[in-house]
Amino acid sequence: MNWITKLERKYGRFCIPNLINILIGGQILVYAIELFVNQYISFYLSLSRSALFAGQIWRLFTFVLVPFSGGGPLSVVLGIYFTWFVGSALERKADNSPLTLADRESHRVIAEALESSPYPLLSEEGAHLPYDERKDWRTLWIVDPLDGTKEFLKRNDEFTVNIALVTDGVPVLGVIYVPAKNRLFWGEKGQGAFTAEVEPETLHVGEAEALPLKGADTGRPYRVVASRSHLSAETESFINDLRRYHSDLELVSAGSSLKLCLVAEGKADIYPRLAPTMEWDTAAGHAIALAAGCQVLDAQTDLPLTYNKEDLHNPWFVVK
Repeated sequence: MNWITKLERKYGRFCIPNLINILIGGQILVYAIELFVNQYISFYLSLSRSALFAGQIWRLFTFVLVPFSGGGPLSVVLGIYFTWFVGSALERKADNSPLTLADRESHRVIAEALESSPYPLLSEEGAHLPYDERKDWRTLWIVDPLDGTKEFLKRNDEFTVNIALVTDGVPVLGVIYVPAKNRLFWGEKGQGAFTAEVEPETLHVGEAEALPLKGADTGRPYRVVASRSHLSAETESFINDLRRYHSDLELVSAGSSLKLCLVAEGKADIYPRLAPTMEWDTAAGHAIALAAGCQVLDAQTDLPLTYNKEDLHNPWFVVK
């Protein structure tokens, strides 16, 4: 019995393999659409890559064999493309952070996909119900439909879609897909964490490599990973303190949940985040890090982060 069959028997339709299919289903359309557009239009199309995987996550999985049927994913993606072209897809949230059409469409489709599961959904772009209504949710989905919106807008490929299952405040399943890099991460509490490359033309998930990667920490300096777009003065001070103990310290920057993945892979030793984040920013990466043998700790109390709190902000934390 292979690992997919085992997980399907344990979790049914919403097991990790099907979450993986949800995340990678849209990649085939990147190449199909490029057959119909010239190089000039392809430049603008690249701005909608996240909508390709995020905005149609479940629908593309369901209809992957007939992706060009009328009213299907192709028409939606092209609609997003033209919205980008006229420059009307970007909005600002109350905290002035960017919101794209890809964020909204991603949330809509993931919410529809998970609606039939027995668990409620907490998503960045969804309704954030009062704690009195959430406090009895023992198990729930926590989703970031497009993590790294700033990276998406900068077109630096460092954006992800994150889906996590949380039980009693602890992330027990996590799947992260990096569409621009064709890289997949997943983990389950007690079963380990893995990464694999996705073949973009066939959607075949390559051989799974267990995390941390063998030899990832061999022959390299002590490595700190920090936010590419949100490096706070407090985080910089924390890193400077580390230099006293690690003269060979190397600082690398990354966007979105990739920072947690780098620690889980063993390519980085520590990720300090002394700046604001929300539960959906970390839940999936936290699950993967835990499954890989890492810790995600409150920077002040040294206790593990917990989820579905009254205040959905995370405390400052350190991943190691």
